[in-house]
Amino acid sequence: MANSGEEKLKLYSYWRSSCAHRVRIALALKGLDYEYIPVNLLKGDQFDSVYRFDLQDFKKINPMGTVPALVDGDVVINDSFAIIMYLDEKYPEPPLLPRDLHKRAVNYQAMSIVLSGIQPHQNLAVIRYIEEKINVEEKTAWVNNAITKGFTALEKLLVNCAGKLATGDEIYLADLFLAPQIHGAINRFQINMEPYPNLAKCYESYKELPVFQNALPEKQPDAPSSTN
Repeated sequence: MANSGEEKLKLYSYWRSSCAHRVRIALALKGLDYEYIPVNLLKGDQFDSVYRFDLQDFKKINPMGTVPALVDGDVVINDSFAIIMYLDEKYPEPPLLPRDLHKRAVNYQAMSIVLSGIQPHQNLAVIRYIEEKINVEEKTAWVNNAITKGFTALEKLLVNCAGKLATGDEIYLADLFLAPQIHGAINRFQINMEPYPNLAKCYESYKELPVFQNALPEKQPDAPSSTN
């Protein structure tokens, strides 16, 4: 493992969180060993952890009460993008950004579309609020609109540079954000991928790579047994 001899990294994660999912891919790609500490968002572990010794200080680790959170010795990082870039700078091989400046910009754009244009609109707190204040149908329409709008933009962005993966045949930053988002869109929200052939092709490639498969939500230690 790349962090052999150092204090083991700690990842506070929730099996179904797409934000935590993308960090797990980064850790796997870098070959990093880490301690997985589950935070059950549905049960409210992030807010009331008095009965979990390993979570008693979670709000000190992340005052926002969200996952993922990475602890590397005295370093604590809470945002998935910040975690991924921290890991890429500390463990630069394999690199998460291509040398080609255009493809590098495409990676940043793809990341941004997922990070700000799609994922926040399907966040657990947001869809719970919509469901409680309005109705289930409006929640579904809200999520579907965010995903289809984002996927349409991603499809156009990648059309001229996609290979087996998002920006060629190597795993880069865009793939870390796309894989969890597509997986969630298909398995949680039943999005039809037919209008997005480039994204669908990437997703099929992710299925063949252990780095992505081992990071899947259903393979995490806190996933319900029915998903394994």
